[in-house]
Amino acid sequence: MENKYTIAGIIDKKELFDKEVLNYKVIGCDDDLEMLFKTYKYAIITVGQIKSNTTRVKLFNKLKTIGYKLPIIISPLAYVSKFASMDEGVVIMHNVIVNVNAKIGQNCIINTKALIEHDAIIEKHSHISTGATINGGSVIKENTFFGSHAMIKEYTEIKANSIIKAGSNILT
Repeated sequence: MENKYTIAGIIDKKELFDKEVLNYKVIGCDDDLEMLFKTYKYAIITVGQIKSNTTRVKLFNKLKTIGYKLPIIISPLAYVSKFASMDEGVVIMHNVIVNVNAKIGQNCIINTKALIEHDAIIEKHSHISTGATINGGSVIKENTFFGSHAMIKEYTEIKANSIIKAGSNILT
């Protein structure tokens, strides 16, 4: 583990205040974010993207407006090339591989066992699901959900706001 950050607490529903979630105390709800900024300057978004990324994007924009810094979080079990680049708020999960010259935009989730090959571009607010393969030079435009075990052929582009179903093979 990098041990760069300490989890101060969880932001969740009002009714969970002062309870525990995953052994962390709930220290507030979304309405408390401005007040909490007086004490905490960093935040990560743990809301995923199932049917829509609306909640995740709204939280990202709210946190940025308040002034929070959204660090890049990389599992110690992932491999990320030192020649890859990532924007703020990116979360890289366990056993992900991100190869040379790949670019990942802000607020993206690269989920467990995904492969992002050389020169691939993942634009902001996208979610690359478990076991997905993004082959070299491919471009995943913003706000895209790329399903579990889906695969895209090299140098192929997916348009913005797309939903790629689990197990899909994009060959054109």
